[in-house]
Amino acid sequence: MGGGGFSMDDPLLDRFVLDLVDSPSPKVCFVPTASGDSPGYVDKFCAAFTAYGAQPSVLSLFYREVDNIVEFLGTQDAIYVGGGNTVNMLKIWEIHGVDEAMRAAWQGGVVLAGLSAGANCWFDAFTTDSYHVGGADPAVGLGLLAGSFSPHHSSEPARRPAFAKLIAEGTLPAGYACDDYAAIHFSGDAHQAITSRPGAAAYRVSPGEGDTFDEVQLTAAYLG
Repeated sequence: MGGGGFSMDDPLLDRFVLDLVDSPSPKVCFVPTASGDSPGYVDKFCAAFTAYGAQPSVLSLFYREVDNIVEFLGTQDAIYVGGGNTVNMLKIWEIHGVDEAMRAAWQGGVVLAGLSAGANCWFDAFTTDSYHVGGADPAVGLGLLAGSFSPHHSSEPARRPAFAKLIAEGTLPAGYACDDYAAIHFSGDAHQAITSRPGAAAYRVSPGEGDTFDEVQLTAAYLG
C-alpha cells in the first residue's frame, strides 16, 4: 500500500488483505518497528483488526517478548508491517533476524502486507524520507519482490519526480509506485492494482529513451 489501511481510517484495503486468507478469523501479526513500536499505533491496529474479526498480535522489537521469531511469524496467516522510518526498521530487523524470518514466512505462504515502510521493505530497492525530512532517497530492501517501489506517490511532492529521476538515470531499477489509498497485490508472477478511494492510482515506472522515464498507470480494481 502506498498509504492507507487502519492508520488512515481506510478499512477497505485492510479487508482486502484479510480476504486473501482462507480463515473466518485470521491470525494477523502487526510489526510496528518503523514507528519505534509506538503504543498508540499498536493500539489502533489491534482495535481495528479485532473489529474486522481477526486475531491480532504484535511483534515488538523495542520491548521484545517473542523468543523464536521465525516460529512466531511462521504461524501467522498474515503479517502487516506499519509505516515509519524504513531504513531504521530494516537495520533493526537485521539485528533481530526478522529479515530472514520474513523470508521464511513468505516462502511458507504467509500473506505479507504493509503500507509505506511496510511496502518499501519487500522490494529490491525503494525511495524513502528516512534520511531527510521531505526527501525521497534510494535505499535497499529485502528483495522478496523484484524492482523498486515508491509510496505516497502523489501526496508527497518529492516522491514522484525523485522516483522518475532515479529510474531514468539507472540508480533504481524499474518498479512500481502507489498513491495513498492504492496498493498492488503480487501473487507469483501476477500482480493486480487495487484502490479504496476514487482518484487513487498505482503505476509502473521504467526507463525511457536516454535519460527519460515512462510512467504507466495500472488498471486497478476499485474496492469502494
